[in-house]
Amino acid sequence: MRIGIDVGGTKIEIVALDERGGELLRRRVPTPAEDYAATLAVMVELVLAAEKELGLQCTVGIGTPGALSRATGLIKNSNSLSLNGKPMKQDFERLLGREIRIANDANCFTLSETVDGAGAGAEVVFGVILGTGVGGGISVHGRILEGINAIAGEWGHNPLPCTANDLPMPVCKCGRLGCVEAYLSGPALEREYSERTGLAYAAPEIVSAAAAGDTAAESCLERYESRLARALSVVINIVDPDVIVLGGGMSNVARLYHNVPKLWTPHVFSDRIDTRLAKNRHGDSSGVRGAAWLWGA
Repeated sequence: MRIGIDVGGTKIEIVALDERGGELLRRRVPTPAEDYAATLAVMVELVLAAEKELGLQCTVGIGTPGALSRATGLIKNSNSLSLNGKPMKQDFERLLGREIRIANDANCFTLSETVDGAGAGAEVVFGVILGTGVGGGISVHGRILEGINAIAGEWGHNPLPCTANDLPMPVCKCGRLGCVEAYLSGPALEREYSERTGLAYAAPEIVSAAAAGDTAAESCLERYESRLARALSVVINIVDPDVIVLGGGMSNVARLYHNVPKLWTPHVFSDRIDTRLAKNRHGDSSGVRGAAWLWGA
């Protein structure tokens, strides 16, 4: 049996899967606010309680924002700042008393969708998170590609291929100008709509407003689709995936799957494009399932 844990900024989720991926239990609890020691304690408590309920000891995989540095073994690039610079793998293994596996949460999402999700059966899968941030992961022949710097798939902090409609370039949370994340996160769409209208709409409200004939909302969504197409065309030109699977809140925007592939065509260096754009199969549970699958399908 496999246990997966997804450590987010607001919640920690645990799932236990049987050998065929069937779900045995699931729990969600709030993440202790910027408290590393308390976060580890909650995770250990969740694992021990789950194993007691199941009556057996399981393998444990963890999905985290950020990644383990190849140089130091410490967490880097996490938007949960209390994790950065911490030996999370070593500390959790010490507290639990056994080996665990740990990976970036976007890699876990990609692995989940590769094993038994929207990318099942594909040789190369690019997994995309379009949420409060923008992340990505790559699987090849069913295995996650991490890279020598442990940043494979981190397309969100590449510069967007810009047009005049994308200027001036916004400042990303990482401090750089014009990152894909600064254009394609949910908050980025909300910011653009607010700048045009003065209204503070959440992303789903903007989508609904566009469908109801709001011209400002429609214009913002058209620009969003153009930017997503251009950003993904770079991925296709470099990685050439069989399928790109979208996750995160913006993956629920149904029109993306029809419009974006038409828009990326002029930017892809090929006479035809067979890459599919697909919605995730496991919703916001995909990442925690992928953490469980870190011990192999």
